[in-house]
Amino acid sequence: MQEKLASFSIKNWADDDRPREKLVQKGSSVLSDAELIAILIGSGSKNESAVELAKRILASVDHNLNELGKLSVNQLMRFKGIGEAKAVTIAAALEVGRRRRAEDTKKITKITGSNDVFELLYPMIGELQHEEFWIIYLNNSNKVVHKAQLSKGGITGTLVDVRLVLKQALELGAVGIILAHNHPSGTLKPSAADKQITQKLKTASEALDIKVLDHLIIAQHDYLSFTDKGIL
Repeated sequence: MQEKLASFSIKNWADDDRPREKLVQKGSSVLSDAELIAILIGSGSKNESAVELAKRILASVDHNLNELGKLSVNQLMRFKGIGEAKAVTIAAALEVGRRRRAEDTKKITKITGSNDVFELLYPMIGELQHEEFWIIYLNNSNKVVHKAQLSKGGITGTLVDVRLVLKQALELGAVGIILAHNHPSGTLKPSAADKQITQKLKTASEALDIKVLDHLIIAQHDYLSFTDKGIL
């Protein structure tokens, strides 16, 4: 039995089917998602190779690496052929990828449009399974002076402390703020509560000459901007 299992190890594959050697010789960019995940898996079973197992896992998330990154270790272990060690390896690798993208957002210091807001916040809240509400504070040059989580969990008017938001804006010398929260459900349609919160903060901010410049709803790979849509 062990001999059969060993035959599915990457080191025993034909040269053209060995992703590790392919990566060394041609670079990581030429490998498919399945081949990269197969390297993490290391070996398959007597019934399927590591690449076939990787393809099966990817198919379950519609070949979306961001969706794969949302799977917990226990969820990964539900796939036949994936034990705890392999599940942990996959989860760790995808988390490294997420953190690498987060590093890139540190380069965004000035907001020129809604896409900058999306790129800045997506690595932090785009893949969460719960809702978080964030505020970005800007100076008169539209440079980011601070960003902070306002609430975590369901978004309701009672969770928005307008006084805290404006107090922090005054302390930072901010003249503009941008609201943003994620929708784990994937929908980009603003709820009545979303609109209510936006108007509540907009009205209160105007009294202090602070502008609410936008409100973004972030969902997976896309977003909705209240300003772009003419809602604000």
